[in-house]
Amino acid sequence: MRKTILIVEDDEYLRKQIYWALKDEYKVLEANDLASAKERIGKASFVDAVLLDLRLPPRLNTFEEGFKFLVYLRSFYPDTGVIVMTGSTSEKAPQEAVRLGVQDFFSKPFDIDELKLTLKRVLHMLKLERKVKEMQIEREERYKFASLVGKSKKMQQLFHLISRVAPTNSTVLIRGESGTGKELIARAIHYHSPRKENPFVPVNCAALPEALLEAELFGHEKGAFTDAGYKKRGMFQMANKGTIFLDEISDMSLRMQAKILRVLQERSFYPLGSTRAIQVDVRILTATNKDLEKMIQEGTFREDLYYRLNVISILVPPLRERKEDIPLLVQHFLFKYNNIHGRNVKSISPQVMDELCEYNWPGNVRELENVVERAVIFSRGKIILLEDLPSHIRVAFPRKISSSPSLEEAEKKLILAALRTTGGNQSKASQLLGIHRNTLSRKLKKYGIQPSHLSI
Repeated sequence: MRKTILIVEDDEYLRKQIYWALKDEYKVLEANDLASAKERIGKASFVDAVLLDLRLPPRLNTFEEGFKFLVYLRSFYPDTGVIVMTGSTSEKAPQEAVRLGVQDFFSKPFDIDELKLTLKRVLHMLKLERKVKEMQIEREERYKFASLVGKSKKMQQLFHLISRVAPTNSTVLIRGESGTGKELIARAIHYHSPRKENPFVPVNCAALPEALLEAELFGHEKGAFTDAGYKKRGMFQMANKGTIFLDEISDMSLRMQAKILRVLQERSFYPLGSTRAIQVDVRILTATNKDLEKMIQEGTFREDLYYRLNVISILVPPLRERKEDIPLLVQHFLFKYNNIHGRNVKSISPQVMDELCEYNWPGNVRELENVVERAVIFSRGKIILLEDLPSHIRVAFPRKISSSPSLEEAEKKLILAALRTTGGNQSKASQLLGIHRNTLSRKLKKYGIQPSHLSI
């Protein structure tokens, strides 16, 4: 698709000269004053760059109109590039233009070929800047709330708590059943914090034996033990200035718990085989799916460590307590696994949605994600059907044919659920259902549904 360029120049001869020089390569718009410039950019879907004369009518003897347009662009179209064209020799023009975010400028008269090269360079620079911005947003959004899908009251409360806790340096204990997404919450906290530009280091404390876990967390000197053939930095050191996430902290031995307590108290540790303490500035987040209070009573978890870790506690609700989020989660995973596996599954049948919403999900969101991925892989069409579900879910709730709702009743129920999930937004609801917006409009009329009467 061709880039769109807006020329804002009151000199018609010069404006036409630039227009004819660029028209074969770009879509070129023209304006001769501030009002027409605002009109052109407002009607265009997107203007990639503006070639702007600062001296515009009715105040041709000042830069006032040009600077007004620059302020307008930066306020409403910050991604549009600007190249200023001016016949002034004053230093004020380029200095003020740069302050207002101009990418480049030319003094009149100028060479058209040189202008074309500058325009190409500015457009390329803007493309790179947008790419970097997109990558930053993608990284932040990935562990923001995009992967923590949910419109339910419990999830909204969870999002609010994360937003309050994240900007602090407080230690956080994340509690919840297996598969509820505790690591996603830890990452969301990190990427909303002042430490987001520094490392996030996750450690699964249940996956490593004690000796190996100690070496992984604190590092070791060469020769510290039989297989230590080289010096190794520990994960606490790798997480310096950032965040370390200790998942399944309850699986640590009492000896390892004492070492973690020391790090929390003194912000330092000794690598294996070393006599020199290493100071670290690290935020510690932990998670567990066990009852720590019961473990304290049983003598398997240190009470002093518990109080150090439990400064702020976040309880992640199991999926069975927020089933209204299932349609959103399913759509999220459909999109994800269509991309990963190169499939084009658009939606799921009403019967499948009923089945998924009835099931109690002992494995929580992780289990739902696995079921959707499997269904995407095994689906033979663009709609996931009952036979695409694992047998243990299909037999969990046997259906009586005599009492089954009609197809139209099931369809109406699914549409209502989608509209409630999206707060009555028809565009989002049609995306959630995997149907065209016009198709949804026809079905709303058919069933007499008023989206404006629905709310989350």
